[in-house]
Amino acid sequence: MSLPSDPTPTSTFERKQPFAARLHFIPRSLRPVQNTLIRLLRRYFEQASGWVLVTTAGRKTGLPREVLLPCERTADELIVISTYEWRSDWIRNMRRNPQVQITAAGWRIAARAEIVEDVERKRTILAAHPFCVPAPFVALNFLTRTLLRPFAVAFLRRWVSNRPIVLIRPNS
Repeated sequence: MSLPSDPTPTSTFERKQPFAARLHFIPRSLRPVQNTLIRLLRRYFEQASGWVLVTTAGRKTGLPREVLLPCERTADELIVISTYEWRSDWIRNMRRNPQVQITAAGWRIAARAEIVEDVERKRTILAAHPFCVPAPFVALNFLTRTLLRPFAVAFLRRWVSNRPIVLIRPNS
């Protein structure tokens, strides 16, 4: 019995998709609700510390496309993880054109997105900056960032293996 010369799959769809990727139809069907919430709560999301509004250029039309994403902020960059791998429109738009606009902390800034696919680099980034989706309760945020941090980091290091991480840095 001979083994194939290259055991890695040639495309994302040849390997088994993670469970979350198979549920991608849910956020697409909820897009009108999300757009309404963003319109109604825009001022909140523009100021909230764990969220960012990212505007990309549509890969087919070139029209601006805005999406609300949870993020982790550092001194120089924003860290965003694509839950649905490459199925999310925003990440496919970024892959085509990495120039984006971000609205965070009340600022609207031109930025450049870097998609990280190297597993070890992703794990290093998450060990330094664990990605915790903000909860509406201060006590829960405190717990995930202090007492539960080792568990969150261990979970994220495994969870992020198949998902791209996006580093968004302001243009100089």
